Amino acid sequence: MDLESRFKLVKSVGEEVITEHELRELLGTNLHPIAYDGFEPSGQMHIAQGLLRTINVNKMIKAGVHFKMLVADWFAWMNNKMGGDLGKIRKTGEYFIEVWKACGMKTDKIEFIWSKDLVRQEGHWKTTIDIARHSTVQRILRTSQIMGRKQGETLNAAQIIYPCMQAADIFHLKCDMCQLGMDQRKVNVLARELGPKLGFWKPVIVSHHMILGLQKPTTTSTDPDDILLDMKMSKSKPDSAIFMMESKSEIIRKINNAFCPPKQVEMNPILEYARYIVLERFKSIKVERLAKFGGDIEFDNYQELEDTFKQGKLHPVDLKNAIAMYLDQMIEPIREHFEKDRKTKKLYEFVKKQEVTR
Repeated sequence: MDLESRFKLVKSVGEEVITEHELRELLGTNLHPIAYDGFEPSGQMHIAQGLLRTINVNKMIKAGVHFKMLVADWFAWMNNKMGGDLGKIRKTGEYFIEVWKACGMKTDKIEFIWSKDLVRQEGHWKTTIDIARHSTVQRILRTSQIMGRKQGETLNAAQIIYPCMQAADIFHLKCDMCQLGMDQRKVNVLARELGPKLGFWKPVIVSHHMILGLQKPTTTSTDPDDILLDMKMSKSKPDSAIFMMESKSEIIRKINNAFCPPKQVEMNPILEYARYIVLERFKSIKVERLAKFGGDIEFDNYQELEDTFKQGKLHPVDLKNAIAMYLDQMIEPIREHFEKDRKTKKLYEFVKKQEVTR
């Protein structure tokens, strides 16, 4: 694959790239740059973590990127996920990896690294403290969004360490590129600013889109970060998300109840699922309708779908029915895998029983 094709493929993953010039230069000088994402093992996996993450990681791998996935058990522990029980957190991490395998993520080409091992690396703690020494408490508090926390929310002392350690991870994973969600951009920018001062480098940031939750926004805040947190899928609000082992009937129920006002394209989760998940996998969307409502219609690209919906020529109910059908097709193989494989079924049954904690 030539440089321009690799650049376009990686860029397509990012809603924001800091910076495009640096990305092009990195890909032009390194056939296999290192990128990473980290995830807190917590609760059941939803489609943003499963289907969308698989699509994006596979694109990165296709572009020649060496991808490292950090199983952030210590971060989930600091963030009080799974009640702060490290044993439960690590078992959930194993479940996450199994879901990605079932999703078709090229896990054989991914390096999975656990926080518990990375923090033992020589110099890691020193880098964490160096980052803390070069940051104000106010600056660190402004990154609280990375933990799913809003500014002003009460944090425990461990959650103050969290952003410093996450920035340190970037350098000890030897990452050329941070490929995380838009909600993680503040700590990645912190790493870019401090890297050269601490004898490291400026990582390129490729921040992927944070797919919307299914429910109507409720926040009254005007802070863009608070709005993003309010709108994204949340395991603590089960009806805001489609989970990776969801039954067909539950998928249909949740999609039918989703926020999708006629003609509204902004902040519309059903259109987002169509754009970022369905069209990425199926390349076209067929909406089946009765003849009296215009008959079946098929869309080969998102813009055509958006325009038709905005003009009122596609009813929300018809769009919802189509998206529910496609999501069920994508989730069905994962359900079957976890039902047939005794080990993975046991992992899922364990995770399903756990209380979701913030």
